[in-house]
Amino acid sequence: MSRGFVKEDDLELAGTDLPERPMSELPNYVTPNGLTQLKAIEATLLDERELLAPKKEDPTAVQRLAMVDRDLRYVQVRLEQAILVETPKDQAPPTVVFGATVMVEDDEGKKHHFKIVGEDEADIALSTVSFASPLANALIGHKIGDSVRWKRPAGDLNLEIMSITY
Repeated sequence: MSRGFVKEDDLELAGTDLPERPMSELPNYVTPNGLTQLKAIEATLLDERELLAPKKEDPTAVQRLAMVDRDLRYVQVRLEQAILVETPKDQAPPTVVFGATVMVEDDEGKKHHFKIVGEDEADIALSTVSFASPLANALIGHKIGDSVRWKRPAGDLNLEIMSITY
């Protein structure tokens, strides 16, 4: 496109008009660790914002500042909406609940463990799953020895609950 069709203001503001991050409509249940993580993200974003704010002449800094501001708004709302769920350390729950770590065995005899956490804390690489996930929905409310069916796109998987801990 020829520069004759582009307003200078449009170039200066390119990348600064970002859509907001989508907010979940579910309650924002968090574990103590999840709350700590959200607070750490907020602190990091505030620090980055402070470093970027004086660089009003640098278009890259302005664009990054827009992203930081958007992410900061998201994290601050998530913190305001956080519902801390404490888990007792000295007793095993009779059924799978939020905050529990569940050891399961699949049909092939492979054992897996998953911790049920809030949406912002979920990270499958760390074996933490959101309480809203199909896996957590299959497990919550069941007890040791129960078999549950995990409905997944790759095909359903039967899991037997081997242990429940906090």
